[in-house]
Amino acid sequence: MLKFLSRVKIEYNALDPRIASCMEFMAQCNSRKARESNPACQVEVKRRTDDFPPQITVTFVNGVEQAFDATSTPAQSIRTMILQKGQTLETEQMFKEAGESWPVIIPKEELSLPAPGIKPRKAEEKKQ
Repeated sequence: MLKFLSRVKIEYNALDPRIASCMEFMAQCNSRKARESNPACQVEVKRRTDDFPPQITVTFVNGVEQAFDATSTPAQSIRTMILQKGQTLETEQMFKEAGESWPVIIPKEELSLPAPGIKPRKAEEKKQ
């Protein structure tokens, strides 16, 4: 998960009962596997004393920053979103390294064409 991030900032008040997501996400960030995936990723924890709601802010390796309200977003949902965004970043990088344009634009007329190597279904097969 951390391999797609350059920075993680976790903010919470230790007395706030809504910190479960922050604590779980912090544990995931501090796991051996996560740290080994990107040792350069900065994980910053800010323990607050005011009424500021728990928040997790991540900065992706491309510089895009995204903040999550940790009172209503489970840690697993944040992790899943990071992994999905990371796959997109990897795909974008592969296209750029290959000299292809990104994003891939598929002409509207090609969307209705059958995929190569797949036989179109016969009308009688569709009825069954």
